[in-house]
Amino acid sequence: MSHKRIPKRKAAIAVGGVAALGAAALLLPNANASQDSGTSGASVKTFKADDASDLASQLQNLLGDAFAGSYYDAASKQLVVNVVPGDNNNVIVQAKKAGAAVREVDNSLAELAAGAKTLKAEATIPGTAWAVDPKTNKILVTADSTVTGSKWDTLESTVQGLGSNMATIKKSAGTFKTFVSGGDAIFGGGARCSLGFNVTAGDGSPAFLTAGHCGVAAKTWSDTQDGQPIATVDQATFPGDGDFALVKYDDPATVAPSEVNVGGGKTVQIAQAEEATVGTQVFRMGSTTGLNDGTVLGLDATVNYPEGTVTGLIQTDVCAEPGDSGGSLFTQAGGAVGLTSGGSGDCTAGGETFFQPVTTALTAVGATLGAGDAAGGAGDQAGGAGDQAGGAGDQAGGDAVGGDQAGGDAVGGDQAGGDAVGGDQAGGDAVGGDQAGGDAVGGGDTGTGTGTGDNTGTGDGTGTGTADDSGATQSQ
Repeated sequence: MSHKRIPKRKAAIAVGGVAALGAAALLLPNANASQDSGTSGASVKTFKADDASDLASQLQNLLGDAFAGSYYDAASKQLVVNVVPGDNNNVIVQAKKAGAAVREVDNSLAELAAGAKTLKAEATIPGTAWAVDPKTNKILVTADSTVTGSKWDTLESTVQGLGSNMATIKKSAGTFKTFVSGGDAIFGGGARCSLGFNVTAGDGSPAFLTAGHCGVAAKTWSDTQDGQPIATVDQATFPGDGDFALVKYDDPATVAPSEVNVGGGKTVQIAQAEEATVGTQVFRMGSTTGLNDGTVLGLDATVNYPEGTVTGLIQTDVCAEPGDSGGSLFTQAGGAVGLTSGGSGDCTAGGETFFQPVTTALTAVGATLGAGDAAGGAGDQAGGAGDQAGGAGDQAGGDAVGGDQAGGDAVGGDQAGGDAVGGDQAGGDAVGGDQAGGDAVGGGDTGTGTGTGDNTGTGDGTGTGTADDSGATQSQ
């Protein structure tokens, strides 16, 4: 996908060329209602990941000090809530009535936070990171390939000093670094990054979020290499309490819709900012590697980069490479979750990647997602149908969009089954070319499909889509 100058009146999220769409999978929203899972304990229910995240936030407030974290079990589609032993039977009963699976654990959130504080005081070593893992009810400590000799000994002894049931430690084959590079996408001072999410600044002006280490690398940014600047950094935090920057568009007339460009002419509408939940599937878009997916592994992560320590991040197994910094992390239902910070590895070997939570960044810079006349179903949308960004592309009443699909709750590119992003897909509610099943409309490599959009907007509008046989690879 080549980069084009952002028009004066419209600035879509410019996240760069899509190197490989087919590697990622993207669900679109299913029915909102939870249902009984049939497991032991009749009140345990199954949830969509986004609904589980909402319930987890509510139960954290309900349980108070008894709450020791939660995670989403993707296999059973259940929300698992940790509680510490104590006189809290009443609130546990309420949590179970809400449909959560409740389990007793040894470590409270306060004890885990104290352990992280000890790690910070005694083992702040470049190339190390730690995050709370509610699945194990421990702190997950990771050391990259540079942590050897006395550095490793210090880290290992500190972890052991926390107690056998408090933390685990593992080695990473790569090196922790921020994913900024020279190249294409958004450019500033010889650096290349990726735009995260369009926002409205506190003074009402159009702006976008990206990584803080991008914001401190250059003051002005362009959408073409060596091009004229289109935006100027207003605020940037890195290192320290986060990795985020607010960059204001220079033209105050710019309309910056709340959507992510996932390549192939398809977009996903971003409806709200939401907290990450361990165990949920998330999707990252970046200018180097395009669209990739993975799972949230830990929260409140501390990462010791060569440039300094950054706290409060999200740890995932989504891959990333230089140039992806600042790119958007989002959910199946269009929830803005994070901004790409850094990590180890690449999209060939894999690795760990850390993200700045969007909710924290928005609060810190005083911004809100989207533009007043572009978000919430306005702008280029028509009553929830047609060429809209609520599920990326041309929709027809089903839960999906994309080229070359043969079913399956999906968007775009060369996949052969499952809830996915990518064409040539087999199985379930989809819209696009080359379809052979599911609640779908479409046909042929060059055929068109029409249908009723029913998942975003304000009404039952209709739209038309042309299948363009978009495949796994898009040119940059």
